[in-house]
Amino acid sequence: MDEAGVEERNATATAPDAGPALSKSARKKLAKQQRLEARKAERKAAEKERRRRDVERRRREWDETLAAATEEERAQMIGARREARRERVERRAEEREMRALRLRRAAEVGPKVVLDLEFSDLMTPNEIHSLVQQIMYCYAVNGRCASPAHLWLTGCQGELDTHLQRLPGYDKWIIEKESRSYIEAFPEQKDNLVYLTADSETTLEEIDQKKIYIIGGLVDRNRWKGVTMKKANEEGIHSAKLPIGNYLKMSSSQVLTVNQVFEILLKFIETKDWKDAFFQVIPQRKRGEREAQTDEGEDDETSATAIAKLSEDEGELESAEEDGIVSKKPRTTEAEVAAITDGVDQQQLVSKVGEDTKAPQKSLML
Repeated sequence: MDEAGVEERNATATAPDAGPALSKSARKKLAKQQRLEARKAERKAAEKERRRRDVERRRREWDETLAAATEEERAQMIGARREARRERVERRAEEREMRALRLRRAAEVGPKVVLDLEFSDLMTPNEIHSLVQQIMYCYAVNGRCASPAHLWLTGCQGELDTHLQRLPGYDKWIIEKESRSYIEAFPEQKDNLVYLTADSETTLEEIDQKKIYIIGGLVDRNRWKGVTMKKANEEGIHSAKLPIGNYLKMSSSQVLTVNQVFEILLKFIETKDWKDAFFQVIPQRKRGEREAQTDEGEDDETSATAIAKLSEDEGELESAEEDGIVSKKPRTTEAEVAAITDGVDQQQLVSKVGEDTKAPQKSLML
């Protein structure tokens, strides 16, 4: 049997029993996705090993430099290194505080965006893992945004909730976490619920502060087509699709990842320009236009950096607090948030938290 036949057979064998039978084309796409993920895993392992060797090399160089220095020089070098760490940690602590201020302020005045997590039973363990990564990125990019949304997780139960609870710092996330569905979480606002789905006949033109926008948390490799639209119809709530076709000719499906949809909403809130939002978020490989502004190879690295920074900042700050390098700060109250953020120029806030990042290309959201 040739390689294509083996891949097709493997794709058929690995297709989950819960989903509908895959067509020949779908099996080929699944096999291609599996090859890409295998290569990605190899690249990540190689990069991890490279970073480990780099850390070891720098440590050896530092030890050798200290060994060759006089006692006075060693004291100066250690003092300078400790001071540099103090400054870095204090800068990150300030960034974290500013992020918290914006997120708490968003809970009062920001647009509401819900990630609907009631699709766990339709996903494989790997797909659930991918969704968790996308949720992490949503939280990271929301914290970096000058005008963040008020982010909700609804239907957060079972295996998915278990995965989320294992995330470092998850209990400190400034986010609404609901085991109930969004219908139960917003019992008196059903008319304001808008499910974002590519299958809707209504195009989203503007972001209405009174509306609650729902993104389906489903990673399914395109098995469950139309399931979000069906859910919206059955529950009798509004639906809408992003106006992608008005600005871009996609080179493939218009289906995007959860984090891409969320970041597009954030970019539009910031710029009031759909085209700019699409070009900043949608990767070049999914666009037909030559004027695309991002490089395909950047996506995985920038997303991994943004996600890792959530844990890295918390870990280093807590370690520094324990070492006495920085003092622990009391939690800012809601009144202080309002007083501090009222009238503050948003661009000044942006400068506090560093560069924006691009969306990760993990899997598909329907």
